[in-house]
Amino acid sequence: MKRYYIVYEGIVQGVGFRWRLIQIARKKQLTGYVRNCDNGNVECEAQGEKVDEFLKESLENDRFAKVFNYSLREMPLNKEEKEFTVRF
Repeated sequence: MKRYYIVYEGIVQGVGFRWRLIQIARKKQLTGYVRNCDNGNVECEAQGEKVDEFLKESLENDRFAKVFNYSLREMPLNKEEKEFTVRF
């Protein structure tokens, strides 16, 4: 099991990107969070067995969202977390 802190850059706010990340994370049974940043980026922490699959799928562009760049850092596990949520 791994936990990643990911920052997505591109057209990722106001286009349903956070909602898509929530759907992917829940499908893969991950925990963590996603939130918009003040600078137009989206950040998330995702944890679970299928976090690498989550990352790959999250980088696929759709009709509206376009990820131009991302950064990734492995984090310590959070064993208290129970779900994947949106933070504000």
